[in-house]
Amino acid sequence: MKRLFDYRELILALVLVVGVAAIGSYQPVFLRWDNIGDMLTETSVLFMMALAQMTVILTRGIDLSVAANLALSGMLAALVSQYYPDIPLVVMILTGVLSGLVLGLFNGLLIAFLSIPPIVMTLGTLAVFRGMIIIIAGGDQVNASEMGAAFQAFPKQVFLGLASPVWIAIVVSFLFWVFLNHTRAGRGLYAVGGNPVAARYCGIDLRRQELLSYAISGAVAGLCGYLWVARYGVAYSEIASGYELTVIAACVIGGVSIGGGVGSVAGTLLGALFLGIVMTALPVLQISPFWQMAISGAVILAAVVINARAERRPDKLILPEARRLKRV
Repeated sequence: MKRLFDYRELILALVLVVGVAAIGSYQPVFLRWDNIGDMLTETSVLFMMALAQMTVILTRGIDLSVAANLALSGMLAALVSQYYPDIPLVVMILTGVLSGLVLGLFNGLLIAFLSIPPIVMTLGTLAVFRGMIIIIAGGDQVNASEMGAAFQAFPKQVFLGLASPVWIAIVVSFLFWVFLNHTRAGRGLYAVGGNPVAARYCGIDLRRQELLSYAISGAVAGLCGYLWVARYGVAYSEIASGYELTVIAACVIGGVSIGGGVGSVAGTLLGALFLGIVMTALPVLQISPFWQMAISGAVILAAVVINARAERRPDKLILPEARRLKRV
């Protein structure tokens, strides 16, 4: 059994293939390319948010404010589009990204330099960010008719059969893979979460690594905020409410250890894809909406239990991770 967990990503990929084949045999419409394309588009934000959350969890942290960050950054981008519809699209996108980055840095600074527990800090900023949306928008919402045409058109553009959010997710995934596997800062995140004492002796600044992880989480949430608001054509305070739990679930299903120091880009993407398939398949299988949440929750709970059994290992096993930093 223990050896099976060493091939978690392969097993998860096989489960996805078998599951998709089974669903397709029962409902052939599920395997149509337009349905698969829609599923990937719907899951593209989850792909990116899960990868960003993984960088935080690797350092033994947690960011419960990512969905609120997404909503606030998306609102700010929508307001820029509303009041300045003729400015370049890149400025609108950067508004979301930079807004998310600032919010992420706020979390990271207080967590890293004031030693506030991440779960307490981000739970507080979750409420603060949601409240700021109401204040900034005056309790109103921004609708599609008030947004610029270019602002809404970009996430709906299709290239080679895939919408632009999917291509953005592919690029972001590649960048995360390079960062986490081939840079000193990326490997440092594993070392900090795996064994902070060993990481400190290797000369790694623990606070800087924590700050970096929350900055990345915030910036990606800001990008996803723009994509979410532009695609659905509405910005309001309750956008993506509770989505942070789905993001964390994708990480856990993909093998990211809540204890820190363990996780991979491939596993996280598979975990997000797993949830995307489940959420797409349940309506196709005509499962009652009242059962959909219960089934999704049961699947997530099973993944958590499996993950908890798999990660029972002594901290000393992470020491080689810290030693690898000297070779990066």
